[in-house]
Amino acid sequence: MSTDPVADYALADRLASDTAMVLAAGLGKRMRPLTASQPKPLVRVAGKPLIDHALDRLAAAGIARAVVNVHYLPDALIAHVGNRRQPAITISDEREQLLETGGGLVKAQALLPDPFFCVNSDNIWIDGPYDTFHLLSQAWDAARMDALLLLVPHTGARNFQGKGDFHMDGLGRLTRRRSGRIAPFVFSGIQLASHRLLRDPPEGPFSTNLLWDRAIEDGRLYGLAFGGQWFEVGTPQAIAPTEAALAGG
Repeated sequence: MSTDPVADYALADRLASDTAMVLAAGLGKRMRPLTASQPKPLVRVAGKPLIDHALDRLAAAGIARAVVNVHYLPDALIAHVGNRRQPAITISDEREQLLETGGGLVKAQALLPDPFFCVNSDNIWIDGPYDTFHLLSQAWDAARMDALLLLVPHTGARNFQGKGDFHMDGLGRLTRRRSGRIAPFVFSGIQLASHRLLRDPPEGPFSTNLLWDRAIEDGRLYGLAFGGQWFEVGTPQAIAPTEAALAGG
């Protein structure tokens, strides 16, 4: 692995994985009332559903397959993504029980290669000079990493209201936000992860945070700073400023 993935981007014509998990099963409570009759991934922003923003980015990067998990109003979401040709869609069905982010990954593990990309369906991003998925691929080192998270500098996280998520050292290793502090990096909702991250999981629903904390203890959770524009679109109030920013280039 290069110590400067941006400098080596021109050499990176191969993705680390041909498959991405798209997390789309949530109840969308923060997006109410828009989610009273539709799943959150189908809420339209800048002329198209949120999930299509993510799937279009996957297709543009050359990722061939997406595993989409469903729970809330699943039939509408399945019908929508079923119309796509690229990437090819596989459904991970969580109708019986919503498993949260970590449990959803574990349920879908048999459908995912090692490693695999994972993308939240409620974020919109515009790449900087280089494609996000190729940059993650170039920086990936399976011998050292359980997961590689794409991180947004706190000052550049559009619509984000929190205190940040992670600190990152000079080697890219991550630690959690310190108590009473603002962390300099926000998780973008995009990561490249290994099956090792998912080993020995608890049963039932649980957050990916549990897996990340274990990887931090092992020194195997890494980050990569994002150089483009990123928008959190988790509430109705975030839609208008996001659309204005996108329309303004």
